[in-house]
Amino acid sequence: MVFTPRHIIDAMIALIDPQPSDVIGDPACGTAGFLARTMEYLNRVHSSEAGTFQDEDGNTHYSGDLLEPYRDHINKQMFWGFDFDTTMLRVSSMNMMLHGVNGANILYQDSLNKSVKEHYPQQEQDYFDVILANPPFKGSLDEANTNPDVLGIVKTKKTELLFVAHILRALKLGGRAAVIVPDGVLFGSSKAHQQLRKELLVDNQLEGIISLPSGVFKPYAGVSTAILMFTKGGSTERVWFYDLQADGYSLDDKRTPLKGDGNNDLPDAITKWKQYRELVLANASSDDIEKHFGDKTKKAFVVDASLIADNKYDLSINRYKEVVYEEEQYEDPKVILKKLQALEKEIMADLDELEGML
Repeated sequence: MVFTPRHIIDAMIALIDPQPSDVIGDPACGTAGFLARTMEYLNRVHSSEAGTFQDEDGNTHYSGDLLEPYRDHINKQMFWGFDFDTTMLRVSSMNMMLHGVNGANILYQDSLNKSVKEHYPQQEQDYFDVILANPPFKGSLDEANTNPDVLGIVKTKKTELLFVAHILRALKLGGRAAVIVPDGVLFGSSKAHQQLRKELLVDNQLEGIISLPSGVFKPYAGVSTAILMFTKGGSTERVWFYDLQADGYSLDDKRTPLKGDGNNDLPDAITKWKQYRELVLANASSDDIEKHFGDKTKKAFVVDASLIADNKYDLSINRYKEVVYEEEQYEDPKVILKKLQALEKEIMADLDELEGML
């Protein structure tokens, strides 16, 4: 079990911006971190001035008073979490209750197992407005027990590919997702890897990829990961990339908080994403988008979907990011040689002096 750091969860929620009318799911919910933090986000965004107050320690609290018209939906229908670890399910239910959601649908189910079609036929296809997830990376499944409809999208035993396919199925048309995947999903050369990436680009809208530094999940795992942001249906015109190099914490096992602007790219990533989405939603021309995000030497840039298709649907950021090399100035070899000869003389003089002392 790899626990997703809170600040990464919060960033993903901010990127997706769930609405109080949405139905939100996590197919591998663990302790329901994504669902509980979504409730916190909704409270924060939907609190009036009168509904926002500070305690005696100066901590700000958000009552979510503007959510009242949606309260029944929030309590009963909004949140769905699936897992097959009963201990995790108990923790999830308690976590949601502590966040004021008494009727969250926290359910015992392996989301990839074919039994999902029998137990939750409604939820396994065309159901969710939003899915937020960090599904298990490692492991392979027995094909005989895997949901055949998921295998129809991508024929593989790898759980990281199957989960993305399942999420695509479970979303409504127009539903959106933010999902953490290991980097191998982005550039793996197997037929299944390419098949899934093609599905995301050709038959859906793969809108954004945020490349995360490899230490984000330490000490649990050191694997390099990325956040995929996609919408079900349509087709992809271009993909927005962000090269996130720092998340506000040291990238070793201690994960010590770091202060200073240069140590956290997350706020900038969220700001740039919102700028990009505003352009897209305003039907900005390709030239206009290129003007803002065409420079591939910057952290945030766009890549045309046709270029990605030409590269076997490779989605690794390093394939498209352009690195600026600074020109180094070196001294003339003769000057360097003279300096070395002078150093040699000094060393010999010191050795002679040392010999004289013995």
